[in-house]
Amino acid sequence: MTPTLSPADDADSQAITTAEMVVLEFAAPSRNDAVAALAATLVETSRVLDLDGFLSDVRSYEHQLATALPGGVGVAHARSSHVVLPSIAVGVLAFGNSLDFGARDGDAHVVLLLATPATSYSEHLTMLAALARSLAKDSFRESLRRSHDPEVIAELVNSTVDFSAV
Repeated sequence: MTPTLSPADDADSQAITTAEMVVLEFAAPSRNDAVAALAATLVETSRVLDLDGFLSDVRSYEHQLATALPGGVGVAHARSSHVVLPSIAVGVLAFGNSLDFGARDGDAHVVLLLATPATSYSEHLTMLAALARSLAKDSFRESLRRSHDPEVIAELVNSTVDFSAV
């Protein structure tokens, strides 16, 4: 018998992020380690099929576009053949921890990893732009940084960032 999805399961499978893709009290010794840990959450949630292949794609994108945003946010991203569904993993660093993502105004306290399928050319840029617009708002960044509930962070990303064009 084929299992059926409940409406909540179906909504989670289509959401850009879920509580399972949010890591609180995040600690990583380097930017690459942080991205690898977030990518592992995407593998665990079946959004990414091959961790090493996806990380290789992320590294190649980092050479093309800046990954730091003002206000203490690091964003890594890639279009990849290893991605099943457009997704965002979120890491909120533990108090007192930060990572250098190359921003002029300081280190990152929140790290986001945007993953889109390789065939999503314009969708990838649309999602990246929508994410950047939301992250430009102090209130959005502070809400991400201060929340202690993965469900709240996932809902915040899903409801605040307008991905309707994707």
